[in-house]
Amino acid sequence: MLRNREITILLIAMCTISLALIMIAVYFSYTAALFVFITSILLIGCSFIFTRWRYKEIEKLSSYLRQITSGNYSLDVRDNQEGELSILKNEMYKVTLMLSEQKGVLKQDKIMLTNAISDISHQLKTPLTSMMMMADLLKDAKLPMIKRMEFTNSILQQLERMEWLVSSLLKLSKIDAGTIAFKQEKVSVKRLIEKALETVLIPMDIKEQTLTIEGEEKATFVGDQNWTCEALINILKNCVEHTQTGGSLSISFSENVLYTEILIADNGEGVAKEDLPYIFNRFYKGKNAGEDSVGIGLAMAHSIIKSQNGDIHVQSKQKKGTQFQLKFYKQII
Repeated sequence: MLRNREITILLIAMCTISLALIMIAVYFSYTAALFVFITSILLIGCSFIFTRWRYKEIEKLSSYLRQITSGNYSLDVRDNQEGELSILKNEMYKVTLMLSEQKGVLKQDKIMLTNAISDISHQLKTPLTSMMMMADLLKDAKLPMIKRMEFTNSILQQLERMEWLVSSLLKLSKIDAGTIAFKQEKVSVKRLIEKALETVLIPMDIKEQTLTIEGEEKATFVGDQNWTCEALINILKNCVEHTQTGGSLSISFSENVLYTEILIADNGEGVAKEDLPYIFNRFYKGKNAGEDSVGIGLAMAHSIIKSQNGDIHVQSKQKKGTQFQLKFYKQII
């Protein structure tokens, strides 16, 4: 204790003051000097004991902090007393709880990252294996030209698919990381839908599907037109792919004081009841998913809409069709 600089200074100061008071008291009487001496000894002793207790408490807190830094978040230093030390203990406990929660979140993020890497590896492994086999076959000088063209076209298709997959994953990772600055602009729902439909009109024409659109001409919402368009394209592609030849799609939209709503529906094969809770999960493929499905389009649409003060829900019945409900809520100032 005496090696502590603060305690040494405190004792020297109190002893100096006590000696000064005793010397002054001697001029009046020895009794007064004795009284001052005894009082000084008591005060120095009490101060020393209190200071020693305080430093022991601080030492306990230091030990507590060392255990926290080593990863032990189970300790509880709270007390129901009043005073600065008690307040400090309670604040330290709050920080400990916060660190414990963050550790849990980081652990969960690591698990998700590991699963995502595993899923990506799986998605890339299939086309890579296929391309390696076809590239090996292309080495044969005796390979017929028809087969050579067929393998070359297949490799190009696989490369396009891989490019789309990597591009989509990069976009998703940016959204998850919060590094994308979504624009806050007034978006016309009618123009947004027209722009999104440009991508799926040819596939719809090939499958002889019909489309009906109705809604309020002046319906708008505040958001990012380009990113929202990408979300709509992914939803529309899903509807076209899972609707039979000769089927139909419908789009309706409206605006009220609380939100702007877009409904996209088809009369296709629908989603199995057990798949409905998971269709927005990354890499999830339901029972009715096609062979080329990756399970990333709806996940991206969900992330984009959620990041813009929006919400998305799906209702579906097998053999009767699926309806996607998009809501963009008004920002209350």
